[in-house]
Amino acid sequence: MTDLSISAEPIVSARGLSKSFGRKKILHDLDFDIPAGRIYGLIGHNGAGKTTTLNAMLGLTSYEGTIRVLGEDPFARRAKLMENVAFISDVASLPRFLRVRELFALLTNIHPNFSPDKARQFLEGTDIRPEMKIKTLSKGMIAQLHLAVVMAIDAKLLVLDEPTLGLDITYRKRFYRRLLEDYMTEERTLIITTHQVDEIEFMLSDIMFIRDGEMILHMQMETVSEKFTQLVANEPETQAAARALGPVYEETRFGQTVFIFDGVPREQLETLGRVSTPTISDLFVALMQRPTANPETAR
Repeated sequence: MTDLSISAEPIVSARGLSKSFGRKKILHDLDFDIPAGRIYGLIGHNGAGKTTTLNAMLGLTSYEGTIRVLGEDPFARRAKLMENVAFISDVASLPRFLRVRELFALLTNIHPNFSPDKARQFLEGTDIRPEMKIKTLSKGMIAQLHLAVVMAIDAKLLVLDEPTLGLDITYRKRFYRRLLEDYMTEERTLIITTHQVDEIEFMLSDIMFIRDGEMILHMQMETVSEKFTQLVANEPETQAAARALGPVYEETRFGQTVFIFDGVPREQLETLGRVSTPTISDLFVALMQRPTANPETAR
């Protein structure tokens, strides 16, 4: 796998991270480091172990193995850790019975690094007013409010768990672009879980795929094209030649056969058809469907 080692201490470091509920093992000995200033996509199907991994990072569940977040044991030192960590779930998590000003007052008491002044600044130019009740806001206004809350927290680590769930595509894209342009710095690290993989691909620096509690891919986005190649082959002869090279995935779409290869030189495939780099969505489908698609241990 790609070597993600860096000289500075990582924001998150896990070794042998495991979790069981009764006899069922949810996480299987995960090893990974997340450096500062990166935007990670933590991607997997429902039940894959994404939320459990996040909960371990945030000190919300016990675990086996070791995990350090900002140098702290999150389960033992959660109160201290949360001074520099912000966790935001989907927009439905906003308490709809509160007024906007009451939400800001609540967050001021909950998070030491939440700035109501910054939140109000982010809402300038919108139709949202302090006296409005959240339940009366439109979906677009709720998206604006949610984004203002996120961006008003001065945190070294921001964890977003399905942050745009339930929003229209227009508001989802605005949310992510504003977050990228106005919030991210070299000192901040962002971890996002989402099902809308294609919508966040443009902003990710790294991806982590989790399947059945195991890390099957941990890679910088810039190296995806070096490792994975997509081939579209139309003729039976070229398709047979492609299969002989051991693709990790094959699918027929609209009369065309699409292959995805792991580690096969691109120039070797160019004679067989149209070659490109798979999207993260295509890679997700390919690797999640095959138990042996990527047997290497993720780092």
